[in-house]
Amino acid sequence: MASIPLARSGLLAIQPLKRRHCAECRGGPLTLLVIEDAEPRCLDCADLGHLVFLPRGDTALTRRAREGSGLSAVVVRFNRRQGRYERQGVLVEEAALARAEARCLADAEARARRRARDAVRRAAEDVRFTAAFADEIRRLFPACPEERARAIAAHASVRGSGRVGRSAAGRALSAAAVTAAVVAAVRHTDTPYDRLLMSGVPRGEARRRIAPAVEAVLRAWQRPGREDVAV
Repeated sequence: MASIPLARSGLLAIQPLKRRHCAECRGGPLTLLVIEDAEPRCLDCADLGHLVFLPRGDTALTRRAREGSGLSAVVVRFNRRQGRYERQGVLVEEAALARAEARCLADAEARARRRARDAVRRAAEDVRFTAAFADEIRRLFPACPEERARAIAAHASVRGSGRVGRSAAGRALSAAAVTAAVVAAVRHTDTPYDRLLMSGVPRGEARRRIAPAVEAVLRAWQRPGREDVAV
């Protein structure tokens, strides 16, 4: 298991995955605990029992609640799949949370308008970036059909997707990143790659089998003036 992280500021509380009991009062099983001297302590024994839990999700509320709370703690839980602790929320004073909620309600309309403006701005940025990505595909692969170039660019550049178009290299429109997006699209669309995977062929072997077909399409698309290539 990963080591318990240190909070960047303030205290740290843990949502345990296993049944744990307080080393001091023997109470439990604990839903939240604090590690002191390498042993679990309940919130009461750690002098945090008067705090309330605020789940993650509302950034403004969390920030305001922590700013107004004289005592607070970050709450984390271990993610077995990722092999790391992940933030779940914070513990704050109840009065501070109430004040933060009141402030958020007071300016909710203004924050909603700001979010709407930000969404419009991001959408416009996405349209421009996708168009630039498609243009770069057409520059590197002049015979790639325009519709395919636009489709590949749209798929690769979805915000928050983690795809190659949103990597640092993709945002910089590097030739390697753009080519990787084209290769991935050809692999899934123009070859039996997906069927091979579904039939149980290991990924490496499936890629080896369809590599000649991918290369054939890429070579054809690199020849200017030939958008009618059949694949």
